[in-house]
Amino acid sequence: MEINMHPEWWHWFVVGILLVLAELAIPAFFVIWFGLGALLVGGIVFFAPELSSTAQIGLWIIASLAMVILWFRIFKRSRAKTLSGSADGEVIGEIGLLTSNIAPFAKGKVRFQRPLLGSEEWVCLADEAINAGERVRVTAIEGSFLKVVKNRE
Repeated sequence: MEINMHPEWWHWFVVGILLVLAELAIPAFFVIWFGLGALLVGGIVFFAPELSSTAQIGLWIIASLAMVILWFRIFKRSRAKTLSGSADGEVIGEIGLLTSNIAPFAKGKVRFQRPLLGSEEWVCLADEAINAGERVRVTAIEGSFLKVVKNRE
């Protein structure tokens, strides 16, 4: 009795679909590329059934690794951990309400009517004393703090 260990095209499709479905249970966004690699090999084996088992497995490894590298190097650019400082043109000049007293070169909090860079309330710094309830204008972003001045308008 001879056992056929040569994978057919539909074997690769089943493994590919199972790996893609496994991505739903494993939230790493990593297994999907091996599943898509298996689906790709299944398509190639469908049109070229004479490919050896070694060539199929090698093709699967190369395709999967190429997809992982493409995803992490090209398509998924690393984003900044925080949005502060990335769009200062939109923030500078914004008017907010100071929610706590602020002393010169000390930290306070300012609240905006609409979220700025993903938050309605920000820690702020000022060069002069400003009382809570005063309107302030953003003049700069310094790290994760907003630099503000009393709004004179």
